[in-house]
Amino acid sequence: MRYWLVKSEPDVFSLDDLKSLKKSPWDGVRNYQARNFMRDEMGVGDAVLFYHSRERPPAVVGLAEVVSEPYPDPTQFDPGSPYFDPKATESKPRWWLVDLGYVRHFARKVSLEQIKATEALQEMMLVKRARLSVMPVEQAHAELILTMAGEAP
Repeated sequence: MRYWLVKSEPDVFSLDDLKSLKKSPWDGVRNYQARNFMRDEMGVGDAVLFYHSRERPPAVVGLAEVVSEPYPDPTQFDPGSPYFDPKATESKPRWWLVDLGYVRHFARKVSLEQIKATEALQEMMLVKRARLSVMPVEQAHAELILTMAGEAP
């Protein structure tokens, strides 16, 4: 099992939305590095820290898990979608996704400020390359964040 962090704007798609749906495709990702993480490295059963980026303060708010193998993002083929990609074809998809399943909300959110203030988390991709919407998290970092959230790792 690996650990990941996904970022979402809660007014677009929140952890509450995922909870109500039980599972959802993580679609619309249009960054090649984030796509490669989903397509090449994410696996069923991987744990996902769910981060609200436009919340005040921005924070890790809960836990999800990867519940599907990677597959082509159908929004790339839909001309009515804001994520449509005219260069993508069914035979040569450009964008991939995984489905995420809801696990739980944290009793205590872990803010970006707390993460940045924690010496042991300075090497996290969230601190170094905060723009990515999907990123790997080292096990030790994930376990520390879970502890900060009042969760047993």
